[in-house]
Amino acid sequence: MRDLQVFRDPQPGRSLWELGITLIPFLGLFAAIIAAADAGYLLALALTPLAGLFLLRLFIIQHDCGHGSFLRERRSNDWFGRMLGVFTLTPYDCWSLSHARHHAMTGNLDKRGFGDVDTLTVREYCERSRTQRLGYRLYRHPLTLLGFGPAYLFLLRHRLPVGLMKEGWKFWISALGTNLATLAILAVPIWLVGFGVTLAVFLPTLLFAASMGVWLFYIQHQFPHAYWESKSDWSFAEAALMGSTHLDLQPVLRWFTGNIGIHHVHHLSSTIPFHRLPEVLKAHPALRDLNRYTAWESLSAFRLALWDEEQQRMVTFAEAEKMMG
Repeated sequence: MRDLQVFRDPQPGRSLWELGITLIPFLGLFAAIIAAADAGYLLALALTPLAGLFLLRLFIIQHDCGHGSFLRERRSNDWFGRMLGVFTLTPYDCWSLSHARHHAMTGNLDKRGFGDVDTLTVREYCERSRTQRLGYRLYRHPLTLLGFGPAYLFLLRHRLPVGLMKEGWKFWISALGTNLATLAILAVPIWLVGFGVTLAVFLPTLLFAASMGVWLFYIQHQFPHAYWESKSDWSFAEAALMGSTHLDLQPVLRWFTGNIGIHHVHHLSSTIPFHRLPEVLKAHPALRDLNRYTAWESLSAFRLALWDEEQQRMVTFAEAEKMMG
């Protein structure tokens, strides 16, 4: 990790430039989509994926704020992160703590369940009742992971400090304050064009961005030869490099996703600004092919569902049932 130290310092000028070329087009495109709704909703709807991609990139910038890699001062990072959370419908203080725990515990079998995709071992699945197995199957279904799950997460779960309700008023203020600020911003288009048009434009934009984000998060840690170890054998560096993927996307998608596909490097050194991650691959070519997947190859990972401790790999439900006899 010492070799990566040179990439860690935030570059405020570059960071603010990245914010400007993301936030301004997003706001302009959102306004254009609302205006286009008068000419026909299908035309407006066709533009929402592009707005969703800009919204996703805003979330990546918010993500850098959470890691302290957007600006040099912690306070500045936090306030920019809170501002962006109003657009992404993600209460910054709640999310940043949850995400920090994810980084600290990823790949640790004894520390699952906070800021990650729920994953059972084959043994744990066998010990569940039929009803519990069905519930887990439904949870791991792609329609849930990419459809109902993102909608629940960003429209409902983030509205309250779920999981942090007893950890202080800071997280209640974060969640409820984000709700109020988002409503205040949406009040402008609601006043101009009405609640129905605003909702019909905002929801598809948000849900497209949310589904893209969940797809990225899923493939970053759910792949055949991932890394899961019990606490006694767990290693932070191994979990970062062996338990995270390099999702090698085409240049346009790489830009919209803020290079977050270079996830193994991000987990190894989370304070590297997103726009400098490609520099790490150039300086350390050996990292380029480590756990490398293309967007197309990533789709097969949605068949995986359980961690087999004996084979040290992810398996499908069908493979697990064969093991169960």
